[in-house]
Amino acid sequence: MAITKSAKRALGVSDRKRVFNDRLRKTLKEEVKIVRAKVAKKVTLVAKDLSAAFKALDKAAKRGTIKKGNADRKKSRLAKAVAKVAAK
Repeated sequence: MAITKSAKRALGVSDRKRVFNDRLRKTLKEEVKIVRAKVAKKVTLVAKDLSAAFKALDKAAKRGTIKKGNADRKKSRLAKAVAKVAAK
């Protein structure tokens, strides 16, 4: 338990950040999951969903919820998977 006044304030800030980061992470996972599902079903029209996934990844990286390299890697792999389906 926090004892000092500053530690109590820090706990409140930490809780607010956790809620924000959890929300970002959930959105990110949902968007990526939608794209992955469409790729698995070999749907070729996923540009809109891919764009939404990229946006979610970029927001999470900008905020610091995930690292920039992590976001770049996920974007690259998603784009590669979509391109593979589109080529067929």
